[in-house]
Amino acid sequence: MAAATPTPTTAGNGSRRAVLLTVTCLGQFMVLLDNTIVGAALPDMQHRLDTSLTGLQWIVDAYVLLVAMLLLSGGVFADRFGRKRVYLTGVAVFTAASLICALAPTLGWLIAGRVLQGIGAAALSPASLALLAAAHPVPQERMKAIGLWAGLSGIGLAAGPVAGGVLTEAFGWPAIFLVNLPIGALLLLMGLRTLEETRNPHAPAIDVPGTLLSVLGVGVLTYGLIEGGARGWTSPPILTSFAAAAVLLAAFIAVEARRPTPMLPLRLFRQRLFTVSNTAMVVVGFALMGSSFFFSQFFVYVQGSSILRAGLQTLPISLAMVVVSPYAGRLAARHGFRAVVTAGMALAGLGLLALGTVHADTAYANVWWRLAVVGTGFALTLSPLTGAAVQAVDPQEGGLASGISSTTRQIGAVLGVALLGAVVRTRQSGGASFEAGLDSAFLAAGAVTLAAAVFTGLWLTRSKPTQEPAATPRATPDPEVVPTP
Repeated sequence: MAAATPTPTTAGNGSRRAVLLTVTCLGQFMVLLDNTIVGAALPDMQHRLDTSLTGLQWIVDAYVLLVAMLLLSGGVFADRFGRKRVYLTGVAVFTAASLICALAPTLGWLIAGRVLQGIGAAALSPASLALLAAAHPVPQERMKAIGLWAGLSGIGLAAGPVAGGVLTEAFGWPAIFLVNLPIGALLLLMGLRTLEETRNPHAPAIDVPGTLLSVLGVGVLTYGLIEGGARGWTSPPILTSFAAAAVLLAAFIAVEARRPTPMLPLRLFRQRLFTVSNTAMVVVGFALMGSSFFFSQFFVYVQGSSILRAGLQTLPISLAMVVVSPYAGRLAARHGFRAVVTAGMALAGLGLLALGTVHADTAYANVWWRLAVVGTGFALTLSPLTGAAVQAVDPQEGGLASGISSTTRQIGAVLGVALLGAVVRTRQSGGASFEAGLDSAFLAAGAVTLAAAVFTGLWLTRSKPTQEPAATPRATPDPEVVPTP
């Protein structure tokens, strides 16, 4: 029997979907690459911009803060105003912001560019996944496309540290942002010509008050945590920032409790599984991003590595996460959320404690496996925690629950960079070396993660989902399931 020849319509649909997959994957790849590539360039930024540890914290947190607070709104914007429009707008903003970062003459300009990058990423990422989901209405095809989207775009995780080391060593830190320009230009050209507009006419209204209050509240809190070590924890500006953050966040909760369509439905937190999983996700973001902020700095400043070599030396954590993450959902489906998450948190915590004992003369053969243990542990927690949050709510709210899970992890990342940086600065202000400060930061991250392992072991509901948590469609993707800032 002769093989069936695809009809022009079928072939055309397949071709359009292939182009759509390419465009959405490449956009998410750009975002993930930017997250990991920046971490490799931090030592060169500190040298060339003549900035302190506080400045480096702002370079990272200015981006992560905007992504964390705008991800949920970005998904709603895409559904309401058109996924193609929001996606291409996000690409344009991200690309233009990358140029601003590359040309930044001062730290202030670089931080401003990073803020704009965060806004662009918060629009680009959820819109890319929404475009992909809308183009694949059949559930099995949709899940296959999302799997390819996650896998192909996730290559940026492993590529970032190496690309960052090569570009920074050869051309200096501005080159890590210039690499986004050709990618962004290609995406705009392909997207304008090939993407089809889709929207959800029943999308909820934009929660403008909630969005503004959340950005201001967490932003002011971050300011107090980052600047507290330099200005003094009892100085008037720092005490004022903490008081203002408390007022703003209280106002956010009050507004969200009264809005008919809030950005963050507080009623979801009445479910213990939802509350516990998101609390644990905050800790994951805190420990993973907070500790990863210092990896390249450890290899360059403590062990004397070059920037290129430091980028290669941080690869074990990235590779471990890329390799192990696909299996986390299967393990959770077989053994339940609680067992896998608790084991992963415990493993990551022990790995961070082990990193807290490395020194300038510790051979790399005795360092790389500690990074791999940390990456393996966190890889075991991310997808099951998202799956637990999704299972705790009604099926029609699964996308919202997944978006909240991504947001809580990003909030934890903001706090991790700020608080662990404060640990290092506090130790240094007491006369300790930078190496001793890093050891204290890693030990603190490990202790918090182990405490979270106990917390999830006691309170995370034992359950065996009928589907793998990793296969749950999410309205908000993970631009940050990233091991380095």
